[in-house]
Amino acid sequence: DVQLVESGGGSVQAGGSLRLSCKVSANSYKDYCMGWLRQVPGKDREGVAALDSYGYISYADSVKGRFTVSHDNAKRALYLEMNSLNPEDTATYYCAADLGRSRLGCETVSTSQLYDNWGQGTQVTVS
Repeated sequence: DVQLVESGGGSVQAGGSLRLSCKVSANSYKDYCMGWLRQVPGKDREGVAALDSYGYISYADSVKGRFTVSHDNAKRALYLEMNSLNPEDTATYYCAADLGRSRLGCETVSTSQLYDNWGQGTQVTVS
């Protein structure tokens, strides 16, 4: 059973920074594909950043150069460092993960956003 718990959301002024964390509770894992996605009510969910244990990292064009995704193996946690925030970044942010997938499987998951496991979401508001 895999559980994801996000934290770190909040309200910030434009130009500010936030760091989101996602604690992964699962049996020991080696291979993983994880991502951060966000959603605004009435709009489609957007993939923000994705990474996997095979070295792949990707970002949405809208956040490139401002956001950094990382995974800490020892802490079993996924992070999203967000800088130069603007009001368009306001959304509920979700972390998502699949464990034990192949590299090809991870590519499919990150593209389709069909992760097996999701966090409860954390709100980010930029004014």
